[in-house]
Amino acid sequence: MRERPTGTKESLAGSLLLAHPSMRDPNFRRSVVLMSVHNAEGAMGVVLNRPMGKRLGEFSGDFALGPLAGVPIFTGGPVQTEQLVLAAWQARDDGFRLHFGVEPDKAIQLLAEEGTEVRAFVGYSGWSAGQLENEMAHHTWVVAAVPEDLLDHAQEEMMWRTMLGRVGAEWRLLADEPDDPAAN
Repeated sequence: MRERPTGTKESLAGSLLLAHPSMRDPNFRRSVVLMSVHNAEGAMGVVLNRPMGKRLGEFSGDFALGPLAGVPIFTGGPVQTEQLVLAAWQARDDGFRLHFGVEPDKAIQLLAEEGTEVRAFVGYSGWSAGQLENEMAHHTWVVAAVPEDLLDHAQEEMMWRTMLGRVGAEWRLLADEPDDPAAN
């Protein structure tokens, strides 16, 4: 996994944004964001490591009975927190494939395919035109490739530590740094 240069003009869609260890914004502190869109108009993704501890069947009566009832729900980000976003991941021989913002019928179809995982997100993470580029220029995020074993990792803060640690030894040290330096 390599860190992409912060001044890059290429799209970050399909990458992970790992919150810099110094980030204090509670919406993104120690977060792992999977980017689905990044272009001149803005960027969008979902936070992968904020499980809500609920399943779709508990969250909405629309899903109480049926194949999506057991789909885990995550806090996807601070934008449109009343919106439910369904996403499916497929680990395939030709790489990792993301289906973002799928309709329930399509999610059911994908869920039936081997190697597919479906998740629900309440809200999403979004940036207006130039906003993410500005944050990147201020070293707010560390960019990493999506590893094949992404979904095999713990889905809380430990995922952030693991992904950041894979970027390099110096990042591993920063990821393991305690919040309170006295606890070091």
